[in-house]
Amino acid sequence: MLDVEEKPRRAFVLAVQLPRVSDDEFAGSLIELRQLARTLGVEVVGTLTQKRNSFDGAAYLGTGKRTELKTLVGPPEARAAELLLVDHELSPSQARTLEEEIGCDVLDRTQVILEIFHHHARSRAARAQVEIVRLQYLAPRLRESGKGKDRQRGGIGGKGAGESSVELDRRKIRDRIAELTIELTAMETERRTQRARRTANDGLHRVALVGYTNAGKSTWMRALTGSEVYVADKLFATLDTTVRPLIPEGVPRVLVSDTVGFIKNLPHGLVASFKSTLDEALEASLLLHVVDASDPGFERQLDVTHDVLDEIGAGKVPRLLVFNKIDLVADAPVMRDQLLARWPGAQVLSARSPEDLITLRTALMEHFSRELVEDELRVAWSQQRLRGEIFATCQVLSERADDDAAFFRVRASPEVLARLKTLLV
Repeated sequence: MLDVEEKPRRAFVLAVQLPRVSDDEFAGSLIELRQLARTLGVEVVGTLTQKRNSFDGAAYLGTGKRTELKTLVGPPEARAAELLLVDHELSPSQARTLEEEIGCDVLDRTQVILEIFHHHARSRAARAQVEIVRLQYLAPRLRESGKGKDRQRGGIGGKGAGESSVELDRRKIRDRIAELTIELTAMETERRTQRARRTANDGLHRVALVGYTNAGKSTWMRALTGSEVYVADKLFATLDTTVRPLIPEGVPRVLVSDTVGFIKNLPHGLVASFKSTLDEALEASLLLHVVDASDPGFERQLDVTHDVLDEIGAGKVPRLLVFNKIDLVADAPVMRDQLLARWPGAQVLSARSPEDLITLRTALMEHFSRELVEDELRVAWSQQRLRGEIFATCQVLSERADDDAAFFRVRASPEVLARLKTLLV
């Protein structure tokens, strides 16, 4: 793995277009890879593409294109770039052949994403999850690295060939993955226990922001909750889950959580490893699916998000579609009409508009208010300590009193009413 943020690097982007890939899809994928490079702190100085029926088994690009690339990169004493970024996942042998022929380090798409996750993960759980996937990616490539191929460690008593350096490294990797997995299991058990305790006792509704990376989820998170979450025009700017209350707070009280962004061809290992983060989507009462309306490829991004949500089992969770960044669209009124005609019930907004913020907050509160039921609570004078909780978790419609108790006419969720009645018995 390369610590590319230590020293800014220049790179050529390489991509092969297969017959089944449309021109728009191919162009969108290249744009995405350049954005990933920018997130990683790499300057893209050139792009080389090729149309082929299949990838070259030896080195991804065909012989002629490799010769052209070598000319573009230049001689060792005057390199135009130090890095090659490939828009597909390479086999270890393909990566090694490219490195040897061109004289540059090679990162395929999977490795670029892994490096970004490695640099941006902050919490203990996220860092452990990323390390597991990086180690799983590295293990089969050790043989190709040339490290210690011919060195042997003696067997027991100094006899026999023993284990090669590569075999020892692989064993260390397996041991480290096992250690991290045990740590993650313990953290996940504790997190689930805490989440179950909160869910059972707080009567809160939960909204999870989901969508393609860089669609504006963190901007909406900041706008809806007033939290100082990190916002940047980069892919995967945030990886760790943030949970904050919707402000101004109302009844029912709503918690909003941000989740890791989705991307085309996100390595399966990362989807699995970040399932604990995506569990916020699985356990939410409502998914706020944020889409960048200004991106020409937003429909492809919609499909990617739907696929990942289905993969983690959140396909049936209710969702509200929010087309964001409408302020960046050239003919916004026409685009708004087209989007609403195709996706009735969606919100077409800009996270930077105060009016649109009020619109979305109102839509969220109306969604959860539909679940509220009306009832009366009798609170004996000896139980008046519960008044604060009633006003915090219910809409109090009226209040009256007699000699024995106070009576509150309220609207609240069935779960909150059931819990309060249990306390009032």
